Amino acid sequence: MMKNNQSTTSEFILLGLPIWPEVQGMYSALFLTMYLTTVLGNLLIILLIRLDSHIHTPMYFFLSHLAFTDISFSSVTAPKMLMNMLTHSQSISYAGCISQIYFFLLFGCIDNFLLTSMAYDRYVAICHPLYYTTIMSQSVCVLLVIVSWVFSSTNGLVHTLLFARLSFFRDNTVHHFFCDLSALLKLSSSDTTINELVILTLAVVVITVPFICILVSYGHIGATILRTPSIKGICKALSTCGSHLCVVSLYYGAIIGLYFFPSSSDTNDKDVIVAVMYTVVTPMLNPFIYSLRNRDMKGALRNILLRRMYSQ
Repeated sequence: MMKNNQSTTSEFILLGLPIWPEVQGMYSALFLTMYLTTVLGNLLIILLIRLDSHIHTPMYFFLSHLAFTDISFSSVTAPKMLMNMLTHSQSISYAGCISQIYFFLLFGCIDNFLLTSMAYDRYVAICHPLYYTTIMSQSVCVLLVIVSWVFSSTNGLVHTLLFARLSFFRDNTVHHFFCDLSALLKLSSSDTTINELVILTLAVVVITVPFICILVSYGHIGATILRTPSIKGICKALSTCGSHLCVVSLYYGAIIGLYFFPSSSDTNDKDVIVAVMYTVVTPMLNPFIYSLRNRDMKGALRNILLRRMYSQ
């Protein structure tokens, strides 16, 4: 096994997805299609929000940042996974692995904070509509995004620096399709107690607290909706939250399934499959959810298409 500065391996071997080698070609085509759909779909959302002034609102401001984050989040793992499947090369350099860890944690955390900001935006819009423009001002929205980046960058940097101090003498084979931090810690020949303690502590800050904030926001939204005497008012309130609730359910459903219901066997197949859900599938579904369930987005697309037709 090769060593780098006598402390760590120079590369890791990614075992990839738990699929038979003879069907890797079919799966690589499928995942390539999913990745391209993720990129193009989320780029379309960013473009629509930028070009249509009717949806220059806080909700869509956060949505445009979420779309950019989804593209980045999926791009951290999907291209390398596809390259390994197509070239049958399973190696990734130590530097590449470090980079994957940092950017995976960065964009994953930003997703959490953006979904929380969007839930807070819906809470203010439905529970305090008269003060909505005052509370959700442009400066507040920008501040929420900046705070999301600062917290997420700090979280990723802390984990990455703690990982970089570990040694890997025994094994460099990762039972995953990317450099998953939990899978890598199992391979280290160093004491990983501090790493695991920091993971648990920061997970409360970047996953549990945002999720609780989302639940509290929708608890208040639900109570407000139930006090609404008009069926039309209830339907209107629900329509503004439907898309966001779907995305939250997909994202946190995968995380809960991975971390709160661990595998009963020694294999990591379930963990790998769940990771595919929130790194590839969920970012791909977001544009469809916000396009098919959202009248504003469909209206923006229709307006832009009509504008293009009349301008020709």
